Amino acid sequence: MLHAFLLIVVGLAGDPEHGELFHKWGGSLAESAEHYGIPRDHVAYLVDEPGDGEARVTGKATLDEINKTFDTFAKAATADDAVYVILIGHGSYDGKTAKFNLPGPDVSAADFAAQFKRLPTRQIVFVNTTSASGPFVNELSAPGRTIITATRSGAENFATLFGGYFVDALSGEEADADKNHRVTMLEAFQFAKAGVARAYDKEGLLSTEHAVLDDSGDKVGSPDPSPTAADGKVAALMAIGSAADAVPLPADPKLRALVLEQRDLEHRVESLRLLKDNMDPAKYQSELEKLVTDLALKTREIRTLEGAK
Repeated sequence: MLHAFLLIVVGLAGDPEHGELFHKWGGSLAESAEHYGIPRDHVAYLVDEPGDGEARVTGKATLDEINKTFDTFAKAATADDAVYVILIGHGSYDGKTAKFNLPGPDVSAADFAAQFKRLPTRQIVFVNTTSASGPFVNELSAPGRTIITATRSGAENFATLFGGYFVDALSGEEADADKNHRVTMLEAFQFAKAGVARAYDKEGLLSTEHAVLDDSGDKVGSPDPSPTAADGKVAALMAIGSAADAVPLPADPKLRALVLEQRDLEHRVESLRLLKDNMDPAKYQSELEKLVTDLALKTREIRTLEGAK
């Protein structure tokens, strides 16, 4: 079953205005996790300085706390789960190494790479919404990883707008292009990229940020990923959760059990689709047909029981 584990990190802001904005984005993401039915113990929300009313904050945004979160995820997650990491704040690049700015030691792509190796999950999604985030693609790219950065290089070191639009994509319904009540990483990327472009055009300014996405493991981020391009196939399937998963379960024990089985089958279909490129085509088709048939039968069984009430 594909369950999500989510780490949100709000790092150093540099000034009060950005700090307030970054905390707003982080808080919206934490609330979205609940909207998508992710259990609270699967969500870590770390901030530079916890503010009043931020009940969802689980700790301070330090390198030590980030590493502790990965300790927890490594023990709790399974191969069929997915880990999502979303960074909000400021980044820096010294010509050799890009880092995400934190209270105390900053965190680099190499630090995240070391932690990723400890995770049992076959899928990892890493989103760095900060300035100078581009080099994270090259260092973190690998099969089974979807890497999104707000910039294409470390030289793009001005404050970015990408994070706000990316959070909006996951917090609302507008980015859900196919209206299936789940926003994929590709949908969120495309929504945020379009929002950034509109913002710069409105002010008549030349864009100083160019977001990229890599999910092919080739260490090259694409500015225009799609389900049919080299990059975008996996991102088109990866979603933190579904609004349907947050819908309260029926009170009737029999109906409740059927709905849980239905959700399990839906997640198994998602997991199988992610493995498509690494499976024998005939085996993949056979397993998919069986799951889809089982799902259709389970859905019919639920509707029959609901109609009898």
